[in-house]
Formats: sequence, C-alpha cells, structure tokens
Amino acid sequence: MFSSFKKRRVQWVCAVALSLVLLAGLSTVEVARAQDIPDELKGVGIVEHLGSSVLLDDLSFKDELGQTVALSSFFKHGKPVILVLAYYECPNLCTFVLNGLLESLKQMDWSVSQKFDIVTVSIDPRETPALALKKKTAYLKNYGRLGADQGWHFLTGQESQIKKLADSVGYGYRWDAEQQQFAHGAALFALTPDGRISRYLYGIEYRVQDLKLALLEASNGKIGSVIERLLLFCYRYDPKTRKYSIYLTKLMQASGACTVLVFGSYLFLFWRRQRKEQNQLKEEPHSHV
Repeated sequence: MFSSFKKRRVQWVCAVALSLVLLAGLSTVEVARAQDIPDELKGVGIVEHLGSSVLLDDLSFKDELGQTVALSSFFKHGKPVILVLAYYECPNLCTFVLNGLLESLKQMDWSVSQKFDIVTVSIDPRETPALALKKKTAYLKNYGRLGADQGWHFLTGQESQIKKLADSVGYGYRWDAEQQQFAHGAALFALTPDGRISRYLYGIEYRVQDLKLALLEASNGKIGSVIERLLLFCYRYDPKTRKYSIYLTKLMQASGACTVLVFGSYLFLFWRRQRKEQNQLKEEPHSHV
C-alpha cells in the first residue's frame, strides 16, 4: 500500500519522464510557448548546440581525488569524448542514463581509454570528490576492463562552472525544492577531440551501433577499423527517430563503386591473362628452332 508521499513521488516521476520526452530537442521559444508545462519543469530540457565548443577557457572541476582539473585536460589525447551530465545521488533518471551507457559499453569491442574517453560531471554542486570516487569505483568494477580508470572520469564542481558547461551543450535543469531532487533531461553528448559537440544521443538506452557511429562521427573517422569507418558512408543520423539509419543513396553508391571495382579487377586480370597467352604463342616458334 503506497503512502500519499510515495504516490505523489510516482506521479511526479511520471510527469517528469513524459515532459522530458516532449521537451527534448525543442527550441527555447517552443519551450516557453508550452503553456501546459508545470512550473517545476520550465527551463528543463535539451536544446541542441551542434558544433559549439564546451572548452570554455575558465572551466575547471574537481576529479575523484579532489584535484582541480581543467576541462580542457581531457581533450589532449586526440580521442572523442562522451560527456555525461548527471548527479551521483540522483534517485531516478541519472542512474538509468549511466546504467544504459554501461550496458552498451560492455557490449562494445572498443574499450574506454583506448578508443575514447568518458567525462561524467555532477550537476549538483553539493556533491563531493569522495562521492564521485565511490561512483567511479562501482561503475569500473561492473565494467571490468583494464585501463578504463584512465579514461572514465567522474567530476564535481562549483555551481557557476557546472552551469556554464550545461549551457554550452543546451542542458536545462533545475532544483525542485518540494521533491528535493533535480529535474533534468536524459542524453549523452558525443564530443570531438577538440571539444565540439558532434552528436546528441537521447534516452536511457543506447544501441551499441548508435554509440559507435556517434564516436566514429566525432572522431571524423579516425578510430575503428577500415570496415567500421566505412559504416559512416552508409549510415546517417535521423533526427526524427534519433538513431542512425542506413542511408540508401550512399549505400547504392557504395554498392555501385564496389561493382565497378570488382568488374574492373576481373577485366584487368582477364586482360593480363590474354596478353600472357599471346606472348607465349609468339615465343613458341622460336623454341623449335
């Protein structure tokens, strides 16, 4: 039997989830015009800033050991970065986002710190490096791959720094005093090695293919095998479904190019064989002299 408090909490969570689905991807103007948005959700949502940089000169945070680190220090290795904005004591959505990311990472053949890095930043300025370390330890243990601790970072920071970073990626959130938790969206941000926003991945579950393609796109095709990099030629991001789907025109072009290549190779080998046989016939009379 639910208490009235639990009922209100469930209703609030459902309202937040539904509103965030509607809000994700809307412009600021569209959000402002939505008259049915509850006051506690106004300003909450995600507005895409594709191509913008998150490397604001004065942004700095605390790492898991309490050391002050510049955000730019995570973009000096030539690898794409997945940015996660969450908070470590979130009772609902943040855990789903991080767990969804973890499950996809466990299915990928690429490993964190080898092909890409992850930077998780708490949006709650009250959270501490000790709490970030506890969270990192738990996720790395579940991930279970050597060296991942060098590439998956859990940061905390001051409110002014957090807000600047959130604004740079269009991540709107606000504190709900009644519920004693943050209302916020659910998304991952794929960043280029120089800190520009390349792609938004929405929701709490992420297809491995979408995650890999987003990283390939963010790296400009510099990571992965030749075959994996070729996938970028045949797939494109569909903003309506918010997934990568096969691009039939490019696939047909690629298929046509392969056909030409195969046919051309066959003709070349056939021509070489014919020429070799002709040369042998010319040399045969001299062999009997």
